[in-house]
Amino acid sequence: MISNYPQPQAVTYPLTRSAVFLVVTLADDSQAGNIRALCGNLAALVRSVGKRVPDGNLSCVLGFSDQAWNKLFGAPRPAQLHAFREFHADNRHAPATPGDLLFHIRADQMDLCFELETHILSQLGGAIKVVDEVQGFRYFDMRSMVGFVDGTENPEGRDAINATLIGEEDAEFAGGSYVLVQKYLHDMDGWNALPVETQERIIGRTKLSDIELDDAVKPSSSHSSLTTLTEDGEEVKILRDNMPFGRPGAGEFGTYFIGYAKSPAPIEQMLENMIVGRPAGNYDRLLDFSHAITGGLFFVPSADLLEELEDREA
Repeated sequence: MISNYPQPQAVTYPLTRSAVFLVVTLADDSQAGNIRALCGNLAALVRSVGKRVPDGNLSCVLGFSDQAWNKLFGAPRPAQLHAFREFHADNRHAPATPGDLLFHIRADQMDLCFELETHILSQLGGAIKVVDEVQGFRYFDMRSMVGFVDGTENPEGRDAINATLIGEEDAEFAGGSYVLVQKYLHDMDGWNALPVETQERIIGRTKLSDIELDDAVKPSSSHSSLTTLTEDGEEVKILRDNMPFGRPGAGEFGTYFIGYAKSPAPIEQMLENMIVGRPAGNYDRLLDFSHAITGGLFFVPSADLLEELEDREA
């Protein structure tokens, strides 16, 4: 970390019961000033809405894509910001989809998320076009749509800060973070037809008690095996705030993956391991029942820099 460390956005805030994941594109360059104005006003909007339910834990993280940063702010640029990397192998695919700005709105009540989103969209007006909007919910005891506890290995406290926030390696953007998002849809009929023991071997953990399987029995193709990375003998962590979403009447059952890290590299490596395999062909069998339909990579400036961006032009 560096001295005079900037205040980060709400990247490491506690998990909540509800969330909105809002992805928009820039629709009218002549109204880019609306977006810059929101950079300076977002914190005030969150405070104003949040005061209506003081214990509602309302927060919002705003991130910018590679293309949006170039259009809105130009140089200097975050060192590792780039377009979303697609991965393909057989019928498995992590697609890149349109998205210039990401709003990750969290609260313990959906009405707070709804109210804040309404004010954000009102301020942005014709400057943007909504391309994806997902309302997520916390599923029982932190479980994913496929029934396993999600986020068990998330870092906490100082470890979460060290895993997610940029330091002196890119000092001009210290306090910032990178966030990668994907929307997954699940074949729940196929998944639920599997015996629990088979599901556990695919995930790499027990379903009821959420205990990691012993290495002697856990397949190298399990989800937990392929998303575990080490560097110099230490596990490389990212922070996940995934949420289920769905419309049972429409047959839609999904998980919105959202991962924060101080570099996009570990999340991209996890994706490559899952889709291509480690080694190639030893892919994540969860992908036999789940497929991504969106993908985006965004840079999250510190809260201090976000306010300063109101006055910066490309």
